[in-house]
Amino acid sequence: MKTRYRWWIGALLFGAGMLNYLDRAALSVVAPIIKRELGIDDAQMGILFSSFFIGYCVFCFVGGWAADRFGPRRVFACAAGVWSLFCGATALAGSFAHLLVVRVAFGIGEGPMGTTTNKAISNWFPRREAGRAVGWTNAGQPLGAAIAAPIVGLVALQFGWRVSFVVIAALGFVWLAAWWALFRDDPASHPRVSPEEAREIASDRMIDVAPDAHADDHAVRPLLRDLLSRPVLGVALAFFSFNYVLYFFLSWLPSYLTDYQHLNIKQMSVVGILPWLGATVGFVAGGTVSDRIYRRTGDVLFARKIVIVVGLAVAAACVLLASRVSSLGAAVTLIAIASLFAFMAPQACWSLLQEIVPRERVGSAGGFVHLLANLAGILSPSVTGWLVQYGGGYASAFVLAGASALAGAVILTFTVRARAVVQMRGAA
Repeated sequence: MKTRYRWWIGALLFGAGMLNYLDRAALSVVAPIIKRELGIDDAQMGILFSSFFIGYCVFCFVGGWAADRFGPRRVFACAAGVWSLFCGATALAGSFAHLLVVRVAFGIGEGPMGTTTNKAISNWFPRREAGRAVGWTNAGQPLGAAIAAPIVGLVALQFGWRVSFVVIAALGFVWLAAWWALFRDDPASHPRVSPEEAREIASDRMIDVAPDAHADDHAVRPLLRDLLSRPVLGVALAFFSFNYVLYFFLSWLPSYLTDYQHLNIKQMSVVGILPWLGATVGFVAGGTVSDRIYRRTGDVLFARKIVIVVGLAVAAACVLLASRVSSLGAAVTLIAIASLFAFMAPQACWSLLQEIVPRERVGSAGGFVHLLANLAGILSPSVTGWLVQYGGGYASAFVLAGASALAGAVILTFTVRARAVVQMRGAA
């Protein structure tokens, strides 16, 4: 009997993304409280937001390589254990320096998440479902950011900000137990996967993904050729531009709502949900639209690329307009629309990467792309903090974020072309 157990795996990955971003957004939600309690200014808070990405960026690549080498089951389990441990350790912080160390270690734990998720999807889903699978599984990320505002904000008001980090850490360990019990690296070896489903997954992948017949799975030369190719670098830069906007919103939106729009924590916890609900819709819509375009046109590169370019371009326009408005309603509406279109891009980036590089190097290539893309996580929060403190306030920060999204759309347009991808595959 044919089964669809792969979508239960998708649900597990959805839960991981939701917890990942709930953890990550928690500091942003309680930042106004922590700043008062620990005497931290906006520039220092920007450094704290950015410090997460010091460990995160390095382990994006390490995690991708490890997922190729050891499989996503073990890598994800280790990562979830580390990020949950240091999320809980945030509750013990009593100074700026203590928070700085914990955030770097926390970033190390979360670093492998994106590339390991992509590797798991590559193993478990046929090509025709790849865009939808990435979209649905990654939709948990903005949903986690959305629920962070009410959950973390209200728990912090009721029990103190430290308790909120302990609660989130406990949820992470619960997910870890479920992952270890339910996931296997190879669908064919899973007792709940029928032979028909295993063949369906394997046949689609074997037909449509170009194998690397001239090198072993972990050879250095083919991998370096992939990483330094123009299409892969183009995807990385487009992803960087998306991440600049993402981490601007993820790190500074709560402070923007409280400091600039003068909302209290309870009001911010409600209003702050709206942009992330838009982002959740964008994540799902991006993958679904991309797969539909692929089925109608038969051109997989166009189907992935057009979603990224249009999504980033519309997001850029909305963010730039948001820099010019002062009313709460207009600002939140524009930010929500920007989030919806911007979040159509990342899952298409992951799906596009699966078309560019051979399956056996997807984890390593994804780790490299994720590393470069998440350098935006170091720049965006700290640059925004400096702009808010010294350089023109939130209006300047919005302009820079909008310009980043527009640059990503332009770069991808001219770097990922069918001829370049064909040449790259021919050299594999």
